[in-house]
This record gives sequence, structure tokens and C-alpha cells, in this order.
Amino acid sequence: MTSRVEPLHDLRLERRALRAERDRVSWWRRVVRARMDLAVASAATPGPLGEQVAFALPLDVCLQVPRAGDLRDVLPPAVSGHELGLLPELRDLDARLAAYAEGVEGALTNATSRLVERLADDPAAVLRGSTAAG
Repeated sequence: MTSRVEPLHDLRLERRALRAERDRVSWWRRVVRARMDLAVASAATPGPLGEQVAFALPLDVCLQVPRAGDLRDVLPPAVSGHELGLLPELRDLDARLAAYAEGVEGALTNATSRLVERLADDPAAVLRGSTAAG
């Protein structure tokens, strides 16, 4: 039993807000990690594709492989190297976002547990649409 009966409406709003925040932080983590990938890729020189596995591929697949020169033409290396200089900051930002995401996930788990406990204490509250303590 809970020591404090929280209105279902409030619990649902809390969970909705926490789920939205979890989605936002997840999106920003993907953006930061993609930026790290781009920073590393900006310093990489495209190498040959398909040479080590040509024997295992059908001929029509082998004929489609882009040459290293094709990749270099479209993906030239970075001139300034500025992108690579951002890696420490991007890694730090990703670690901070990960810690925040863990906290949001913990709060969401806690809110979900409180909602389940509230519903277990008073299943009829769902049918009543009650927002007041029972």
C-alpha cells in the first residue's frame, strides 16, 4: 500500500512527460554519436571495397562496388581537422547525456511502479476516471 495516494491523472501526466524526455535525450545521443562518426570519417581516407570478398559475391554484386576513387571524389577528407578536435567534447557530451538518460529512465521506472501500485490498490479508479484520491 502506498502512504500517499496519487491521482491517476497526475501519474499518467508524469509518465507521459518522462517518456517524451527519454525520447528527446535518446534523439540527442544519436545526433552526438553521428557527429562523432562524421568527425572520424572526415579524417579517414576511403579504401578499396570488395577485394577481400570478391570470390564470395555474385558477379552482378561485384560489378556494383564503388571504387575507392569514387568514394574519395564524393567524400573528400576534411581540410582543417576541426572535426577531429571536437571528439573530446563530443565524447564528454555523450557521457553526460548517457548519465542524464539513465536518470530519466530511473524516474520513468519509478513513476511506472507508482502507477501500477496505485492501480493495484484501487483497480476501479480506472473505470471511474478518478483524478482524486480514493
